[in-house]
Amino acid sequence: MTTELCAYSVEACETARRAGVTRVELCASPYEGGTTPSAAAIRMARRIGGLQLSVMVRPRGGDFLYSDTEFRQMLEEVRFARECGADGVVFGVLTPDGRVDVQRTAALVAEAGPMQTTFHRAFDMACDLEEALEAAVAAGCRRILTSGGRNTAVEGIDTLRALVAQAAGRIELMAGSGVNPSNVRQLAATGVDAVHFSARSVRPGLLWLANSVCTLLTICTPIGIADVAAGEGALQVWIVRGVVTNRKSSISLPSGDTACARTPAGQGWRSLNESRGQYFCTSRR
Repeated sequence: MTTELCAYSVEACETARRAGVTRVELCASPYEGGTTPSAAAIRMARRIGGLQLSVMVRPRGGDFLYSDTEFRQMLEEVRFARECGADGVVFGVLTPDGRVDVQRTAALVAEAGPMQTTFHRAFDMACDLEEALEAAVAAGCRRILTSGGRNTAVEGIDTLRALVAQAAGRIELMAGSGVNPSNVRQLAATGVDAVHFSARSVRPGLLWLANSVCTLLTICTPIGIADVAAGEGALQVWIVRGVVTNRKSSISLPSGDTACARTPAGQGWRSLNESRGQYFCTSRR
C-alpha cells in the first residue's frame, strides 16, 4: 500500500522519509487547504533522498474555477516543478457547473510530461463522481485523491469502493481526509491504491520577546513546566513569558507570565488563570 503525507514544510518531508512514507504532497498554506509551495521549498524537498515528491499546483485558496491568468500560472508552476525534478504534480480544475474541466486538465497533464499527475479533492466537489472519474481518465491523470465525495474517507467508504470498481485499473484511487491509524486498514480494504494523510501537530513558538501591543503573533514560549490540579485531574502546564493572545482569550498573570495547560495525552489546550496561587481552567483552546 502506497502512503502519502501531506507536507507543509521541508521538515515534514524529512520526517516522512524517516518514517518510511512512500511519497509526500508538498504544499503551502494549510489554512487554505494547500497551495503551491515556494520555489525554495520545492528545491530543498527534492534534495531529500528516498522519498517521492509531488508538488501541489494551486495558485490560491477558494474554489477550483480559475481565470485565464491563474491557469497560465498553473502551467508555469507545473513546468517549474518538472524542471526541479519533482516526481509528480497535484492539481484540480472544475467548470462552472461542477464538472472536471477536461480541456484544462489535459493541458496540465501534457505540461507535466513524464511526471505523475494527481487530480486532487476538487474531484469531491464535482456534481457527479462517476462522470468525474471518466473525465479524469480521459484527461490522462495518473490518480485521483478522493474521500468519496464526503467530508472524510470513512464517511465515503461505500463510494470509494464503487469508484475502485469503476476505475478497473485505468486510474489509481487514493483515499484521503481523516485517514488515521484507527481506520487505515478499513480504507485499504476498499481496494484503493494509496492512502493520503496529514498527521499534523502543533508546537509552542520560541519567540519570547516581542511588541505586546501588536497582536499579530501569539507568544507562547515555555520557560517551565509544572503539574497542577484542575477539575479533571492533573494537567501539565507550560509557564510562558509574556501574554498569550488568541481568538478566545488574552491572559496576563501578575508576574508577567502566562499559563497554558494541556492534558497528559497532549490533546487540546486550555487557558489558565491564577487566583491566590491556584490555577483553574477558564476555556478550551
